[in-house]
Amino acid sequence: MADVRKKLARNAPGEYFVDSTCINCDTCRQLAPFIFGEADDYSFVQAQPSSEGAKRAATRALLACPTGSIGTIGDNRAQEVMQDFPLLIDDNVFYCGFCSPKSFGGSSYLIKRKAGNWLVDSPKFLPHLIKQFSEMGGISKIFLTHSDDVAEANRWAQEFNAERIIHRNELRAQPDAEIVIDGDGVREFDGGAFKVIPTPGHTSGHCVLLHEGKFLFTGDHLAWDRDGKSLTAYRDFCWHSWAKQTESMKRLAQHDFEWVLPGHGDRCQLSPSEMRSQMTSLISWMETV
Repeated sequence: MADVRKKLARNAPGEYFVDSTCINCDTCRQLAPFIFGEADDYSFVQAQPSSEGAKRAATRALLACPTGSIGTIGDNRAQEVMQDFPLLIDDNVFYCGFCSPKSFGGSSYLIKRKAGNWLVDSPKFLPHLIKQFSEMGGISKIFLTHSDDVAEANRWAQEFNAERIIHRNELRAQPDAEIVIDGDGVREFDGGAFKVIPTPGHTSGHCVLLHEGKFLFTGDHLAWDRDGKSLTAYRDFCWHSWAKQTESMKRLAQHDFEWVLPGHGDRCQLSPSEMRSQMTSLISWMETV
């Protein structure tokens, strides 16, 4: 729980606040960018929510915050808003919320399918999500983009007897994973409904997941820059090789998709043609830095 005694001075006066335990993971700004802003190395309340919809968005951010750094004074709607998670994004894809500090607040997603649900990366292991996932049909497979964002994947796998998928070069993070990806070739699952695409660069075994040619779960490889209104990659957070990440981006550009759903950074939906144009521009930029 956020501590009002640690409330940051920059917060706008009012009901909601961010305290000094904030790690600036961006989760709150993804969920309520009109309420939360960024200053230096922390987030803060830049405008207090005035409508019921805005208060609900702020409370979703409070619940999703990995470090419990968002608080309220006198608002008791958290139990009600908790029922929003997993939060529908589009079609059969949901945002889990309840981000884990073990992945620095990385986003995770649930894909609901008759053949078995998929979890992409890991949220906190919480009773609410256990109940919700169970009611939605459990978890069949857990796709792990890379070692940074596995969080509590082992506990989810044990709870639902799910198979974890991870690249061999990331196996140190889940050494007992059930399905191991090798090399740089695309691997298909469920009759081609899922394509695991290795994208080395951020880490040596980083992979992305393409679902039904529409939803691309990108881990730390690719995200949307809400300020620049463009696709982006993070040069300062490339732990393995920027040159390899650039080459991976070129290979990824050969695939069509409409949604970019990252672990870190903002998500977006564009038409396939606009996505291709954005990818072309991004690759040109990556080759110059």
